Amino acid sequence: MAERSSTGLLMMMLDPSPAIAMTLPAEVREKLAELELELSEGDITQKGYEKKRGKLLAPYIPQIQGVDPSLQIEHRIQTSSQVAHPGSKPNKPRVANSRDERFRSDLHTEAVQAALAKYKERKMPMPSKRRSVLVQSSVEACTPPDTSSASEDEGSLRRQGRIASSSPYQAHPSVEHWFNRVIQGSSTSSSASSTSSHPGGRSHHATNATSASAATVLADLMAHTQLDNHSAPPDVTGLSERSVHAERPQVASVRGLPRGYTNTSVMETADGTDRGDGEATDGVPVNSRVSSKIQQLLNTLKRPKRPPLREFFVDDFEELLDVQHPDPNQPKPEGGEMRPLNGEPLGVVTNWPPSLLASLQRWGTTHAKSPCLTALDNAGKPVYTLTYGKLWTRSQKLAYTLLNKLSTRNEPLLRPGDRVALVFPNNDPVMFMVAFYGCLLAELVPVPIEVPLTRKDAGSQQVGFLLGSCGVTLALTTDACQKGLPKAQTGEVVTFKGWPRLLWFVTDGKHVVKPPKDWHPPIRDASNEIAYIEYKTSKEGSTMGITVSHSAMLAHCHALTQACGYTEGEVITNVLDFKRDAGLWHGVHASVMNRMHVISIPYSLMKVNPLSWIQKVHTYKARVAVVKSRDMHWSLLAQRDQRDISLSSLRMLIVADGANPWSISSCDAFLNVFQARGLRPEVICPCASSSEAMTVAIRRPPEMGVPPPGKAVLSMSGLSYGVIRVDTEEKLSVLTVQDVGQVMPGALVCVIRAEGTPYLCRTDEVGEICVSSSSTGISYYGLPGMTKNVFETIPVTSSGAPICDRPFTRTSLLGFIGPDNLVFVVGKMDGLMVVSGRRHNADDVVATALAVEPMKFVYRGRIAVFSVSVLHDERIVVVAEQRPDASEEDSFQWMSRVLQAIDSIHQVGVYCLALVPANTLPKAPLGGIHISETKQRFLEGALHPCNVLMCPHTCVTNLPKPRQKQPGTEVGPASMIVGNLVAGKRIAQACGRDVSQLEDNDQFLYMQDVLQWRAQATPDHPLFLLLNAKGTVANTASCVQLHKRAERIAVALMERGRLNTGDHVALVYPPGIDLIATFYGCLYAGCVPVTVRPPHPQNLTTTLPTVKMIVEVSKSVCILTTQAIMKLLKSKEAAAAVDIKTWPLILDTDDLPRKRIPQIYKPPTPEMLAYLDFSVSTTGILAGVKMSHAATSALCRSIKLQCELYPSRQIAICLDPYCGLGFALWCLCSVYSGHQSILVPPLELETNPSLWLSAVSQYKVRVTFCSYSVMEMCTKGLGSQTEALRLRNVNLSCVRTCMVVAEERPRITLTQSFSKIFKDLGLSSRAVSTTFGCRVNVAICLQGTAGPDPTTVYLDMRALRHDRVRLVERGSPHSLPLMESGKILPGVKVIIANTETKGPLGDSHLGEIWVSSPHNATGYYTVYGEEALHADHFSTRLSFGDTQTVWARTGYLGFLRRTELTDASGERHDALYVVGSLDETLELRGMRYHPIDIETSVIRSHKSIAECAVFTWTNLLVVVVELEGSEQEALDLVALVTNVVLEEHYLIVGVVVVVDPGVIPINSRGEKQRMHLRDGFLADQLDPIYVAYNM
Repeated sequence: MAERSSTGLLMMMLDPSPAIAMTLPAEVREKLAELELELSEGDITQKGYEKKRGKLLAPYIPQIQGVDPSLQIEHRIQTSSQVAHPGSKPNKPRVANSRDERFRSDLHTEAVQAALAKYKERKMPMPSKRRSVLVQSSVEACTPPDTSSASEDEGSLRRQGRIASSSPYQAHPSVEHWFNRVIQGSSTSSSASSTSSHPGGRSHHATNATSASAATVLADLMAHTQLDNHSAPPDVTGLSERSVHAERPQVASVRGLPRGYTNTSVMETADGTDRGDGEATDGVPVNSRVSSKIQQLLNTLKRPKRPPLREFFVDDFEELLDVQHPDPNQPKPEGGEMRPLNGEPLGVVTNWPPSLLASLQRWGTTHAKSPCLTALDNAGKPVYTLTYGKLWTRSQKLAYTLLNKLSTRNEPLLRPGDRVALVFPNNDPVMFMVAFYGCLLAELVPVPIEVPLTRKDAGSQQVGFLLGSCGVTLALTTDACQKGLPKAQTGEVVTFKGWPRLLWFVTDGKHVVKPPKDWHPPIRDASNEIAYIEYKTSKEGSTMGITVSHSAMLAHCHALTQACGYTEGEVITNVLDFKRDAGLWHGVHASVMNRMHVISIPYSLMKVNPLSWIQKVHTYKARVAVVKSRDMHWSLLAQRDQRDISLSSLRMLIVADGANPWSISSCDAFLNVFQARGLRPEVICPCASSSEAMTVAIRRPPEMGVPPPGKAVLSMSGLSYGVIRVDTEEKLSVLTVQDVGQVMPGALVCVIRAEGTPYLCRTDEVGEICVSSSSTGISYYGLPGMTKNVFETIPVTSSGAPICDRPFTRTSLLGFIGPDNLVFVVGKMDGLMVVSGRRHNADDVVATALAVEPMKFVYRGRIAVFSVSVLHDERIVVVAEQRPDASEEDSFQWMSRVLQAIDSIHQVGVYCLALVPANTLPKAPLGGIHISETKQRFLEGALHPCNVLMCPHTCVTNLPKPRQKQPGTEVGPASMIVGNLVAGKRIAQACGRDVSQLEDNDQFLYMQDVLQWRAQATPDHPLFLLLNAKGTVANTASCVQLHKRAERIAVALMERGRLNTGDHVALVYPPGIDLIATFYGCLYAGCVPVTVRPPHPQNLTTTLPTVKMIVEVSKSVCILTTQAIMKLLKSKEAAAAVDIKTWPLILDTDDLPRKRIPQIYKPPTPEMLAYLDFSVSTTGILAGVKMSHAATSALCRSIKLQCELYPSRQIAICLDPYCGLGFALWCLCSVYSGHQSILVPPLELETNPSLWLSAVSQYKVRVTFCSYSVMEMCTKGLGSQTEALRLRNVNLSCVRTCMVVAEERPRITLTQSFSKIFKDLGLSSRAVSTTFGCRVNVAICLQGTAGPDPTTVYLDMRALRHDRVRLVERGSPHSLPLMESGKILPGVKVIIANTETKGPLGDSHLGEIWVSSPHNATGYYTVYGEEALHADHFSTRLSFGDTQTVWARTGYLGFLRRTELTDASGERHDALYVVGSLDETLELRGMRYHPIDIETSVIRSHKSIAECAVFTWTNLLVVVVELEGSEQEALDLVALVTNVVLEEHYLIVGVVVVVDPGVIPINSRGEKQRMHLRDGFLADQLDPIYVAYNM
């Protein structure tokens, strides 16, 4: 509820119990209340507070222990209304104006209490945070935020209605609060029992006050709340992820280990995690902390949401997004159409001056000695009193100087009508007033703005934009202010960001000259020319200039004088900013019109002494005071020391922000205290105003004979539908508002619908108040479109007829006209948040947040509430400054209760609640929070919160409908084929060149025979050149050298190793020629080689287990390696990582005797096994495939044909030589085709990133191969050095084709940026392409040298989720660019098949890529002999159509497209597009998502996200991001990641994990190992910076 009122702010703190409070003497209670207030405003540190409090309570503690806690609770509500007012004597009867129960302010807190009671203690998983972040978040913790905390516009007392512990009148803190501290002190921050263990955040268990017993109580509580560790997390979303194993069972699930984990326990967890439906078998230790938190999250999410009302609209595609349908039971306005309301006519005054300047001239010459303005210093002493005579003469001097003494190149700098900036500090009203009237006399237009303090002030850029658009070239300021502005090296004032170049002119006496006797400023009658421009900041943060004409200024003074009954010579105290708004209208304009004496109270003095304005009213016997609710609140906090002040002289206390609904509580509280000091209730005059319409309404002083003030108690739920319902039953969610008096004299007011056509509202409908009068602003400077909309609105009746011919000005105030023609305001357009069609007011939400135990965790005046647009609706964000001493758990608990309170009272979910360290939110010029800047920072990820709670699951109810798969309606084969023909779709199949009729096919060649033949035919032809990091040749091999070296190895294997034919041999070598020679040595000896990447000496713990695993799984009986690696394998360090006793025989091949082999082994059939190719897939599965001699030879032949390789060619290879196409290119192709290969080990690029490109340039290579990791190293490492490379004569114009070897979707952004960067070195934009291979066939596509360039298409990402391929234009929304993966190799046939039915698909469908070719691998080589399980990966047939061909299933999804291009044979070219691995896809909401798409969006969302990986766990989407930047930014990412995934993928992120760079494991091909990451996360091994669990 939002009770905004009222009498003694009798608020209950959430923890003291009144029963106990009553047992303390009144003076102790009074002192406690004062302490509590000091703490709430940040005037005293937590430590000081506790110390003083302990002293006060010490004598009473024993008395209290006997109270039965249950009694305390029962009495709480009843006693709240009876607690004595500290201000009055305990038994004094309530003052006459006290109100009935309905208006009590503590109802507010009670409402929040009641709302929270409904939730009891809901367990939410608390985010986990690395300790260092905690330390960081309190860097600025030592200084409490400036006590001005109360924000300007939502001043601090006005929230009184709901504040729990900050009024002078509250029930006094009891010992229970202190007892609670003991408990918190002894609490260990256990993250398992994440939320605080006492119901409602405090313990009702016992009140024994010794810390020991407190600690045991706590221990018991903790024991009760410990979570059960659930072993198998349930599936919450009802749509379980489809397990992909039925078709692609995991291959020997032994995971290669990622980099970055030092913990060997991953080894044990590696094999059991079944990842389909989240049933963790014996693998991951699910009792980890993470999984128990996820369990909590799931339990929280399982609770039913409020059922959203559903209706669907089509979001420019069949994707159905929910739209909220209006609730059929919502209240509708029932009253008649309102009638426009006239204010009383403006009185005719005989000697009324024709302009404001005329009245200045009159008083300046006839009453020169009359005081005009008294300025005070920070001690409250009067520094200077400006008389009307002085104001007149000084303004004339300034006017003369500005017009005549400033010139550029003999031209006067200023001409009448030019705009001039007035930059005066808040404590110098005298100089401002002189400058303002000086400009008016010179016929210049003053533009008053705030003093810019730093180059990065909140909103300062926008002010610069305003100055620029107004054409301001000169700024007037004071000497002191000019000295304080930031200076450039030249000593001139810096140009602030976004500001035009300004000349600064100091207006102090010595810079202005006296005008000659004959010079008189022109005093014209008020005209419609612009008099001045007032700035205003819009909701979005843009700054507009509102122009006010001379006639409007005069008319406004006239109306104010009449409404307020101003008379000559009155004294008025002004606490407001005199540069704009009511401070300017009353303190600078109307005062001069009526020769009044203004006492100006600067903001800086209010901060030091909040009572100063009351003291000045007393001292000067002021008749009028102009204040804001905040000033009343502050004076309440400090009023105790003042016994002798009297406010009896006041006839009007103008509350300038009376339109803010929360002002009622400040007014009531203030009256309660100061009635005893002579304040009469009827002098409190709230008023409503806006920059555009100036004063809209004001309550008249009592002598005017006006109706009594009104109050309304309105239903919040009604207001959210824009309907006024006086609340009768439900006292939980009501809003109490006071009137802001009558319409201004001479004005016509009506209430119109805020959106759309400006129809008049009905009498019981809330709308925007509009004013038509001669005293409003006339336009936004330079913005004709917005001006028309705001200043020239023509309201119409329901029939569409204009209500009159006068234009109206919109005030941006939301309200209605109540009984007695009183105006009521319930909110502002700026604070309006429309969520799912219902309206909520930011101020109301702030108030509800503050009624939840505020004082301990956050600063009251420093809460910002705004809405951001995510996925077609507004979402509410709450940001507050956290006190430095609040613990993580307390804050988290407070946050979860705020969410619940807002949900109960406003029936709206909060999307994000963030706490930031003290003093870090951008401030508005005079205190308060700069909301639009805060929102901007939130959206840019620059808020740096120290705590975040996101609740997308509760708020986002308009997601698309989950896709239901229709069971049992399978289309049969015949209808499928007919359907395809009818629909004109081709069956998606394609093939490379036919190789069956080619000339070299008559005799089959074994690789070992080819090498032997080359050694005889061209013995000295160079085959290999190995480069080192310096770019010099480290090693070479000609045909005969390689052959001889292979022979020696074969001999060693047979003699030293005693190996038999068919034995498996592991080759553990660094990339080089030794590896190639030993490979052929094995073939010569009839052994089966297995190439293995050597362990990394600096990282044995993670790399050695993979080596061991491959050796064991491949059943190698011998390891061939170098002496250095052999030592490493047997070292002490190795023993720590693996069992080194179980290595097979290890032979080093460094110095082998020169022996010839008696005869080279000749396999009996080409189907015999040639070698094993082992690789770790992206899903973390280690899979070895068998390559026969036939397949090896066919592979080499296809590559030779595609790349046109001959002995005269040179190619450069920068790839790892251990598996897949990399191995084939490095070890096989040169021997087969006879071309020379320049070998560049990718590791060497770490020390010399330009190595590969320099080699390509030096050897003028036409064809080169690399991996994505190499390409990335070049773009990152050489991006800025292309100039230096050019000077070193690196020229890449020789390259015809540069192919990236990959087993994934082409990384189009990387290849494009690579092409772009090296274009300057001559690289052709057409050169870069990609290849595609996988486990079943290592080379399916490869661009080669002939054939059309690879094409790029743009797909609709939403169709793709439904496995449909829909092409769209480049740049259209939701488009995804895909590049063709090179040309299909000769001899390769490809078809796209349905993963479930195994039937062929048309080319508009996404399906699995199946491949048939002579170089397919023959099967998996697994340690368990489960070949049967995986047989269908290598030999499967279509379920209909061509059922004869045997295909291998690649496990990748993709599609085929027939292009307009022709290939070498003149046929139309079919392009194959790879979308992603089937094992990696995420099935969420019935749709198929590819992790890379979500990751791309996430990486784009913030500059500090270096890398990202996503996976699912029990249908929760987990996003892991690597943070490149300071840990303070970690929590900024949570909201941005959640937003972008919602917007672009319609998915709600369940968990956001922020980790250090390098934590996401990557395999040798540069692919992310998402499954390892998942295992590491669930086993608590990532050491994350922050983990956020979204609610």
